[in-house]
Amino acid sequence: MLNTVKMGLNREELIKAIKAIKAMKKKDRDVFLEDLLAATSPVYLKSIREGRADYKSGKTKTHKEVFGQ
Repeated sequence: MLNTVKMGLNREELIKAIKAIKAMKKKDRDVFLEDLLAATSPVYLKSIREGRADYKSGKTKTHKEVFGQ
């Protein structure tokens, strides 16, 4: 695959390296890391699909319903 880059970093090292980029705002880093996780984790993507399905079917509660605040 031409668009593949192989690196000898584990997830924690990669996250630390990305957090060290001073030019990237925290919000942008968080979005990037979430996108990276989604792109590399079928389990994470499955959990998002399940959560969206639960929301659509009314199986979720609001913060107020759970915590009364």
